[in-house]
Amino acid sequence: MFAEAIEDILRDRCTPAVVRAIEAGGSPAALWEALAGAGFLDLLTPEDSGGAGLPLAELFPVLAHFGRYAVPVPVAQSIAARALVAEGVALPQGLLTIAPAFQRDAGGGIRCPLVPFGAIAEHVLAADGKRLVLLSCARARRSPAGIAHTQLASLAWTDAAAAEPVAGDAAALAPLAAAVHAALLAGAMTRVFEMTLQYCNERSQFGKSLGKFQAVQHQLSVMAEQVVAASIAAEAAFQTDARTPRLLPAAIAKARTSEAAPGVANTAHALHGAIGVTGEYDLQLLTRRLHEWRLAHGSEGHWHRIVGEQVLATDTTLAQFVRAA
Repeated sequence: MFAEAIEDILRDRCTPAVVRAIEAGGSPAALWEALAGAGFLDLLTPEDSGGAGLPLAELFPVLAHFGRYAVPVPVAQSIAARALVAEGVALPQGLLTIAPAFQRDAGGGIRCPLVPFGAIAEHVLAADGKRLVLLSCARARRSPAGIAHTQLASLAWTDAAAAEPVAGDAAALAPLAAAVHAALLAGAMTRVFEMTLQYCNERSQFGKSLGKFQAVQHQLSVMAEQVVAASIAAEAAFQTDARTPRLLPAAIAKARTSEAAPGVANTAHALHGAIGVTGEYDLQLLTRRLHEWRLAHGSEGHWHRIVGEQVLATDTTLAQFVRAA
């Protein structure tokens, strides 16, 4: 129900033209109000606290839609942030994102590097050791990532008091952020594959559609395999009755989706040919997100290491570990 409702909003309010306008520096207020005003920020908030109390498993298709439409505001991160704080804790209604890291320097300053949507966020939730902290971006120095049209930015505060403690589960931040971005990747990759398949079936060369050439069919089949495997891994991270994912399924999900993203993007651009690299064509709106979300909260290398450490920490065989995972 929620997935269908949010897709209706995204279809009307998050068109490619809107995505381009926001990425070019336009105001995200209209899109944000459409999503926040409909109550979607509180999907994971318990019903006793005024939220929808949505089971985590039902959140996956919602997040996948955000990926499909390359949503240029941190609505997925804001939903996740509300699952991390304790019941009764109210977070700001403005653009809120989650920091992948929280660092303090010798002079007492604070730095959150490479924050997704850090260029437009109004607040950031971060894990400072075993506690959650909330930071206002109005007091931050933003350092853009230096990539065209990206909303990724590093944030720095000179005053240590900028970090306001918030009651919640700091240990769950990394697994939840990993699972959320895995779902975004899965949705975006699915849409990229659909666009590529449609183009190959419609574009004719040497008297027949591209999709009838065996070499193209091989690339499409490998691409489909990567998308399906990544989507299954991402969805598996949400199969729990808890408010947040467990570390191992989240690590597997993010590792698998991040690993698949470059290959899916590369194949899509190769099969689209020259049109695929143009700014006017919508493919780049999604493939840029694939590369950005692949690195968000740790690339496949980071999460493969965590999975490997858990394998080495068990006294079972690898086959038993895989079945249990």
